Amino acid sequence: MGVDITILVGTMTGTAEMVAQEVQLALDSAGHAATIHVMDNLDASVFAAGGTFLICTSTYGNGDVPDNAQGLFSSLETERPDLSKIIYNVIALGDTTYKETYCEGGKRFDKLLTELGAKRAGDVLMHDASSGTLPEELAAQWVVPWVEQYLAPLKQA
Repeated sequence: MGVDITILVGTMTGTAEMVAQEVQLALDSAGHAATIHVMDNLDASVFAAGGTFLICTSTYGNGDVPDNAQGLFSSLETERPDLSKIIYNVIALGDTTYKETYCEGGKRFDKLLTELGAKRAGDVLMHDASSGTLPEELAAQWVVPWVEQYLAPLKQA
C-alpha cells in the first residue's frame, strides 16, 4: 500500500510546479499517490485534515516565499494552527549566487511548520540553480527513497 502525499507549490516562474509534476510522476510510478495544489488562494485550513505534505517552493526577492504562497504563509503565521498531525518535508529551490537568501523561501516554510508542531521527515532538499543540475531531475531521484526511508515505515506502524 502506497503513501498519500499532498504537494503544495509556491512558484513565481513555474519551475517549482514543474518540479512538483516530476515528483508526482516518480511517486505514482513507485505506487504512491501524490496530489498537487498550487498555493494560490490556499490558507491554513489546507492542513486541517492532517496527513503528509511536501512543500515545493522557490525563493523570491530578498528571501521571501513566492507571491502565490504569501497568503498561505501569512495565514499560518496569523492563525497558528496545531499541526502536530502533519508530517512534511520541503523541496527548496534557490541560487547560491544569492548567498544571504539561498533557499530562504523553503527554509521559512520549514521553520514555521516546525514551530506549529508539524514533524519534518528527513532533511530538506535544497536545489542550487547555479549547480548545473535540473531541479526536477534531482527531486524525482530524491523523492521515492525519501518516502521509503521516512514515510513507509510510519504507515506500517
